Amino acid sequence: MRQQSPEPRRNSLFQRQSTMFTRWLLALVARVGLIVVGLCCCLSLFYLLACKPASYGHQQSLLWSGGANSKERYLALLQEREDSHRHYINSLTKQITQLKEALQERTQQLHESLDKAKNKGILPQGLESLHKTPTQSDLKEFFHSQLNQAEVSSGVKLSSEYAVIPFDTFTLHRVFQLETGLTKHPEERPVRKDRRDELITTVETALHVLNGPHQHTDRNRGKRTFGPSDFIEGITRTERHRGTTYELTFKGSSPQEFTQLVLFRPFGSVMKVRSEIVDTSRTLINIIVPLSKRLDAFRQFIGNFREVCIQQDRRVHLTVVYFGRDLINQVKTVLDQITSFTLIQMNEEFSRGRGLEVGARAWRHHQNVLLFFCDVDIHFTADFLTSCRLNAEPGKKVYYPVLFSQYKPAIIYSNQTHIPSIQQQLVIRKETGFWRDFGFGMTCQYRSDFINIGGFDRNIKGWGMEDVQLYRKYMHSKIMVIRSPSRGLFHLWHEKACADELPPDKYKMCMQTKAMSEASHGQLGELFFQQEIAAHLKKQEINSRM
Repeated sequence: MRQQSPEPRRNSLFQRQSTMFTRWLLALVARVGLIVVGLCCCLSLFYLLACKPASYGHQQSLLWSGGANSKERYLALLQEREDSHRHYINSLTKQITQLKEALQERTQQLHESLDKAKNKGILPQGLESLHKTPTQSDLKEFFHSQLNQAEVSSGVKLSSEYAVIPFDTFTLHRVFQLETGLTKHPEERPVRKDRRDELITTVETALHVLNGPHQHTDRNRGKRTFGPSDFIEGITRTERHRGTTYELTFKGSSPQEFTQLVLFRPFGSVMKVRSEIVDTSRTLINIIVPLSKRLDAFRQFIGNFREVCIQQDRRVHLTVVYFGRDLINQVKTVLDQITSFTLIQMNEEFSRGRGLEVGARAWRHHQNVLLFFCDVDIHFTADFLTSCRLNAEPGKKVYYPVLFSQYKPAIIYSNQTHIPSIQQQLVIRKETGFWRDFGFGMTCQYRSDFINIGGFDRNIKGWGMEDVQLYRKYMHSKIMVIRSPSRGLFHLWHEKACADELPPDKYKMCMQTKAMSEASHGQLGELFFQQEIAAHLKKQEINSRM
């Protein structure tokens, strides 16, 4: 058998090895290529993620991460948004300016065209108003719009009794305002300079208007000149969104004649609303008093009535509606002291609303009389009767004065030997009383308004709520309600008894009124802590002896 040589065998082995190396190299290159491709893909993905804009969710993650870099990025985003909005606002402002200029240009062209048309006599009907040259500035037109919306010339419908904005009463030296807290004084001098200057400026403006060249003159005596001494009093209130109203009263040419001036400040300069002569010489007041027993209080009331209504005013009629038969003869004896009165006897249970209703409807004269609903424990002055006449007007205004309620004299003057007389007690101070701003029983209104509004609720018996319901009727009408403190109307203190037969709500109201009428907050505190105060004084006395 023939054997092969070693050389060919060696070559065959080399070829096999070379083929295997080539295959391994190709596999290695393929793997390296795949790795390179994978790396390129990863790099591309990272690049895309890095260059992608931050989304809303990403912004939120930056906001909540709390890191320094996240905060800086968030602030940068805010700054970018702010710059974008600023540029947008600037663009809108420029557009508005351009539109205004274009509007002015068009308006000027329109006026020129109207002038040409008017000169040629071809101006169409209905376009004359376009040619009218404005005589008032935009600001003055705004003031007049505020005046038209304010409750000056007529009343507005209100939602509840709390919606009425009360007036402050003021003179040249005093301001009488409703008490809004325990630290407020019912009567005060305007301490704030701006408030003092406001009232002084208003009176000066009123005098300037009254003494102007186009004001009232007396044909027989010539033009009258008003001075500060002619100013009697004024009332003022501010409506938050419109302005401040001032109603000022000055003396007239006779004791029964007055000049009223209404001014309005629409958060700017004062504007004149109207100026008129108010003659009250023929205005008769019918005072209606419901009564049951209480003979001593009635004697005191008649004494006040004689002094003010008979000796001073002389234009007042008294109507007494008496419930029951007890003491009726004594009441008649007291009434014999005056001349102009009407006595109506009701043989039924006492009802204040019923008595006022009967007294108002009992007026048989043709004259539309001015009614003053009053109680037997009320003390009034001649100045109040003047305010009653000036602040009520048929079909337009009703007057709801806020009276000053007296505290218990035995508590107020406990450190004095004798309690002063009634006249000496009528002092408006924090220690002597308070403004009864929750009461609506004393009111001045014309009989025609009372009848047209529907009068009192005749189903109410005894004490309370009939006056509030009448007050609400006026608030829901277009009649203006004048609500302001009166410096000439006082509620004299008397022992108040709350009847057991009253329903719970009325009994609670009665007790609250009784508590408020006893003494001031400080005086009640002294009574409540009387034992502690006495113990402290005793300790001080003992220590002083040691």
